[in-house]
Amino acid sequence: KNESSEAYLDQREKILKLAGSLNQNSEHPLSNAVLDQFKAENLQFEKVQNFENISGKGVKGKINDEDILLGNEALLKHFNIEIPEDLKQKVILKQDEAKTISYLAKSGKVMGFLSFSDKIKSTSKQAIDYLHSQNIQVIMMTGDNEHTAKAVATELGIKNYKANCLPEDKMNEIKKLQAEGKIVAMTGDGINDAPALAQSNIGIAMGTGTDVAMESAEITLLKGDILGVAKSKILSEKLLKNIKENLFFAFIYNVLGIPLAAGLLYPFFGILLSPMIAAAAMSFSSVSVILNSLRLNNVKLEI
Repeated sequence: KNESSEAYLDQREKILKLAGSLNQNSEHPLSNAVLDQFKAENLQFEKVQNFENISGKGVKGKINDEDILLGNEALLKHFNIEIPEDLKQKVILKQDEAKTISYLAKSGKVMGFLSFSDKIKSTSKQAIDYLHSQNIQVIMMTGDNEHTAKAVATELGIKNYKANCLPEDKMNEIKKLQAEGKIVAMTGDGINDAPALAQSNIGIAMGTGTDVAMESAEITLLKGDILGVAKSKILSEKLLKNIKENLFFAFIYNVLGIPLAAGLLYPFFGILLSPMIAAAAMSFSSVSVILNSLRLNNVKLEI
């Protein structure tokens, strides 16, 4: 029993050491979790050569003249690496708990896997429920497998979800929806989301994500909370209404002011407007528009 425990700990440390060494060159959000655990256990980085990021699948590199792979099942299939049956069963149990899995393979053989869990925020369910109440169709597209995607979608109340999505899959799905005449807002935080964010009508990036995602989006949510998507919708509707009100004020002032300034009342009443009054009227027009715009500061974004 003790020998078995020591062997497990030794294998665990090797996996974490190789994964941490590869992830020091990665910008994927999951890499931070690996590096945090790596540093917590005071491990030392191995030298990585020929590092390569394989979009939507994982990363690879050469450590001690051996090829090391870290990523999802699609990465293993890409390199024709089989997953041992006993390992598959353990992975499924983790995936049913809504955990994300990254396999680590060395020299063409799977050494083990790392599981990642990120507790779903209560505000996420709140945001999804609000969007549904506004007749907005919510679709979840993820690079995770079917088991993990289903568990998360069920918890959030999302009926339409797509698993095992590569970056091009997400972008093509958005193109398909746009071809159907739909306005698409895309929310993402990673490098793999960047093409879809750029393709969507409204790209919404998480401030806790990668720089390339934020550069590809029109809106960045600083707190990285999906509730911000719902709040963005409320604020944008209020803003559009405010713009229309300001245009109405400006239009009314011009419709009434220009004829009066041109002497409309003179033939009937002999009244001509003083340039001073006209200047004051135009100033009041600007003041009314500014004051109306400042009302946005008092908008309540509570859901």
